[in-house]
Amino acid sequence: MVSKKSEAEQQAVRIRVADLPQGVGQRFDLEFDKKLLAEAKKSLDLLKISKVRIVGDIRPEGRNNWMLTAEVGATITQSCVVSLKPVKTRLDEFAERHFIADWHEPESDTEIEMDNNDTHEPLGEFIDLEQIALEVIVLNMPVYPRAKDALLITGQFSAPGIAPLTDEDVKPFASLAGLKEKLEQ
Repeated sequence: MVSKKSEAEQQAVRIRVADLPQGVGQRFDLEFDKKLLAEAKKSLDLLKISKVRIVGDIRPEGRNNWMLTAEVGATITQSCVVSLKPVKTRLDEFAERHFIADWHEPESDTEIEMDNNDTHEPLGEFIDLEQIALEVIVLNMPVYPRAKDALLITGQFSAPGIAPLTDEDVKPFASLAGLKEKLEQ
C-alpha cells in the first residue's frame, strides 16, 4: 500500500513501475499534504484547494501494461466570473488510465485518426498519482464558476444622441438571416 504519510513522500506520489508486484494489483491511498496543496493551488490558479485524495489500485493488464482505477476527491474554491466572490465546489470523480508499454507516437508528418479513448497513456518509469489527480480536477472543475447570488446586469452605453449597440447588432449573420427570410417570402 502506498501512503503519503510515509517518510519518502515523493515515492508515495510517484510509483515506480519496476517496483509494482508482477501478476497482482497494488492499492494506493494518497492524501495531499500542505506542500502538495499549495503547489496545486498555484498551478490550477485557485483561491483554495483542500481535501485532495486519490484512492484506488494499479493492476496488470496483459503482459506489460498496467491499468489504474481510482476515485479522486477535492474541494476547490474559485472566483465567481460575475462577482469575483469565492465559489466552493466539491468534486468526487472516477479516474481510469491504461498505461501502454509499447506506446508508439505517430510521426509528425503522419495523418492519424483520433479515437475518443483518452485513457491510454505511454508507460514510463513512474506512474504519477499527483499528476493524475490534478488532471481529473482540471477536467471536472467548473469552467465559469458562478456564485448563487451573482447577477449579470447588462448595460448599454453610447455617446449622447447615438443609439447604443445591442448584442443583436454585433452578430455577423443576423442581417443575413433577415435577408433570407425576405427572399423566401
